[in-house]
Amino acid sequence: MRGRGLAAAAVLVVLCGGSAAVAPTTTAEAGARVARNIIYIQGDGLGLGQRNLLRLALKGKHGELALDKLAVTGLVRTSSDDPDEIVTDSAASATALATGHKTRNGAVGVDAEGRPLETVLERAKRAGKSTGLVTTAQVTGASPAAFAAHVPSRDSQSDIAKQYIENSRPDVLLGGGEDWWYPKGNPGLWPDKPGEESRSPYGNLVERAQRTGYTYVRNGDELRDTRANRLLGLFANEDMIDYGPDGVGKYAPRVPLQQMARKALDTLSKNPRGFFLFLEEEGTDGMSHENNAHGVIDAGRSLDATVAEVMRFVRTHPDTLVIIGGDHETGGLSIENYDSSETGPEHENQDGPFAIPGSKLEFTVDWTTHDHTGADTPVNAEGPGSARLGGTVENTEVYHVMREAGRL
Repeated sequence: MRGRGLAAAAVLVVLCGGSAAVAPTTTAEAGARVARNIIYIQGDGLGLGQRNLLRLALKGKHGELALDKLAVTGLVRTSSDDPDEIVTDSAASATALATGHKTRNGAVGVDAEGRPLETVLERAKRAGKSTGLVTTAQVTGASPAAFAAHVPSRDSQSDIAKQYIENSRPDVLLGGGEDWWYPKGNPGLWPDKPGEESRSPYGNLVERAQRTGYTYVRNGDELRDTRANRLLGLFANEDMIDYGPDGVGKYAPRVPLQQMARKALDTLSKNPRGFFLFLEEEGTDGMSHENNAHGVIDAGRSLDATVAEVMRFVRTHPDTLVIIGGDHETGGLSIENYDSSETGPEHENQDGPFAIPGSKLEFTVDWTTHDHTGADTPVNAEGPGSARLGGTVENTEVYHVMREAGRL
């Protein structure tokens, strides 16, 4: 019997950095035994280096991000179950977080043999909860898809969109990726860059979603004004961010992650049985792939504002478990002292210098790769069951914490 006679609780998952430590049980955790709402917040590609970059650049040497203020801090191992690679991709990592099973790189919501795995979102749906996927990436991208779709390849994004509206039916779908919802020849609302085009082999999936009860919103004003209980919003032809190296890439999503998160919380919290919500900032990963530290800072500022938004919700809903996480580290980012005498090709991978607020100090950022690394990622959590994430755990443990806290 799920949740009857027990205090309702909510779960929020957010990945952050810091040393592994377990704080004393919070008042919310002590008074709430079952998670009514589950919110997972992901900073894609957000490793310890990115976390330190954001803290130093935005809050200073002794400051704290909203990400830093949760009660429990730990580390998450990220390796996949891939026969050829030790370092995970986003699809395998998100599948582990969503299902509790490791899989091969590129696989979404399926095991290494391609068999579908039930996700925490699908379990929440079966329990009568509302569900949502919100991202600055494509809403059919690997990370959100792993929570609500089952395909052998992350590239099958129109298949993912079709599964959303026919099978898993999240109540809120907000992000980019319009090209996968419209057929070839129908450009949709957002302009395609060279090499991009609409490509749905299933006809107009936006119209199909509308016929099945979704209200389609096309910009921030429509998102703000709608009172619909089932939302589809596509705010870019692909990702919502223009990636590129320093001086070229631009973090400027047309609809901020914080606004999308606020609407998702308002919409999903109407359900007295609670909800599961996945929130993702993709820019921390995309800009790390480009070795663009300024872009990472801009994306991280947005992520931290979204975490603050969520925590305001949590303060009025104390039955909430929060976990903030990153699926993997990207770029091999490290923080170094700034030395103006260091010049030459050996320093060409450095960004900066960056000022540290409240001091005269400056630092630089060094990169070792444009790809993912195998580094553990930090996790912060608060609320029912969160203490289990103190220390070092496998990424599959995040799923078990969410499922057991919510009695799913």
